[in-house]
Amino acid sequence: MSKPPTGFTYAEAGVDIDAGNAMVEALKPLVRATRRPGADAEIGGFGGLFDLKAAGFRDPILVAANDGVGTKVKIAIETRRFETIGIDLVAMCVNDIVVQGAEPLFFLDYFATGRLQPETGVALVRGITAGCQEAGCALIGGETAEMPGLYAGEDFDLAGFAVGAAERGTLLPRGGAAGDILFGLPSSGAHSNGFSLVRRIVGASGLAWADPAPFAPGRSLGEALLEPTRLYVRPLLSVLREGSGIRALAHITGGGFPDNIPRVLSENLAAEILLDAVPVLPVFRWLAEAGRVSESEMLRTFNCGIGMVVVVDQTEADALETRLAAAGVVPVRLGRLVERSSGPPVRFSGRLAL
Repeated sequence: MSKPPTGFTYAEAGVDIDAGNAMVEALKPLVRATRRPGADAEIGGFGGLFDLKAAGFRDPILVAANDGVGTKVKIAIETRRFETIGIDLVAMCVNDIVVQGAEPLFFLDYFATGRLQPETGVALVRGITAGCQEAGCALIGGETAEMPGLYAGEDFDLAGFAVGAAERGTLLPRGGAAGDILFGLPSSGAHSNGFSLVRRIVGASGLAWADPAPFAPGRSLGEALLEPTRLYVRPLLSVLREGSGIRALAHITGGGFPDNIPRVLSENLAAEILLDAVPVLPVFRWLAEAGRVSESEMLRTFNCGIGMVVVVDQTEADALETRLAAAGVVPVRLGRLVERSSGPPVRFSGRLAL
């Protein structure tokens, strides 16, 4: 490339500072809608602030989590559907925070792209603010990075960072005992895990994103697969604050039941799961059939219809079941904890309804 007569500029190199500034201005009203006690939810400074005292905490322990959306973003890019992917970003972070028994307080996002399209950025942040509002946390900052040469064209990636808090002595997990009941909280779909396999199955099927979804009448395939991750924060915080007998929570993400449930169990306990009780969603039946995916692979790649597992004292199980349903999420009884001296920490009986 020869040097232009007027010399090189940042814009000529592919980075438009003015577009970035214009996007920030367009985002300010959306971000303000996430205000909550402890945060004024203004952006534009060098750092975001949060006042724990104003949020009502006396002796808090901070809990932090970060995550992304993975290759689900490729479906959003290829379908030009950007409104819900930000919900996924928030949900993947705050669902990890609530499993510690903590309340999500604030969120920050990182949006990196090859060429900034302000309308795309605004649509993404509209989803992020919707997720923050549903989770009760404030969006207090973020970063937009335009990096031509690292990302192709308008390709992008997203990362999110959430911080929550719990009063000292209230964190989860709180141990467990043989006989504890396992509840499953239904998912909304594949959430944000396993999409490299999802995209490979779609490619092999010959279907286009605009084609009717075989598992969701009235919706296109792309739209149905972009169904956002379910947020479990409000119903779980509601029952936790009432004193619920919950001993542990496990967010079912990549690794499914086999890898996520053991993270909250002591080594002397195992989870017995009745697969016949799992409310397998139509999307998973289609993926298993179209991709000839084995049951064991499905269980370790996808949530299969359960996005969160709740471990509860058996004496509190009936009351918790009623209270969760009243809080807006109807639980499914999946099984129980048993003593473990050897063998795997998660044991299955029955079959998934694939």
